[in-house]
Amino acid sequence: MTPSEAFGRELVELVEHHIHLEPDYPEPGVLFRDITPLLADGPAFGELIAAIADRYRGKVDAVAGLESRGFILGAPVATALGVGMITIRKAGRLPGEVIGVDYSLEYGTARMELRPHTVVAGHRVLVVDDVLATGGTAAAACHLIEEAGAEVTALAMLIELEALGGRARLEGRQVDSVIVA
Repeated sequence: MTPSEAFGRELVELVEHHIHLEPDYPEPGVLFRDITPLLADGPAFGELIAAIADRYRGKVDAVAGLESRGFILGAPVATALGVGMITIRKAGRLPGEVIGVDYSLEYGTARMELRPHTVVAGHRVLVVDDVLATGGTAAAACHLIEEAGAEVTALAMLIELEALGGRARLEGRQVDSVIVA
């Protein structure tokens, strides 16, 4: 199965229709994919959430959303599945005890954290985010979830930027992307 076959051609076309391409944003040479029109269209957004939830129904015990647009996608998927939502945030944004991991960005490093008590040991977790680019954020999230004692069952991405090679950093993991650009 190719990366974009996970969700079917009809969903891919629906989502592509609702994503606006913004050239040279936020800087020259970047083609930004604006998902706000998709979010603003209730029926289209609902179809996306239902398709993601249907793909993993009965296969996961929790959904992990990555800050920040992974929250927008992950929370309704978790609700549709009737499972809990784990929030993985940038450093310093969660109160109390946290576990964290540093990861590489294109220019430098960053840190993400989660509250370990929100992860149940042995649970099967679906990681949800809006974009898979270099794979650094997704790989760090998987590391955190596994460090907390759960298992990453799959990753669901709205958009995969294939040229940036993020899938290679997640080798051996199930990565399902709605749009592969």
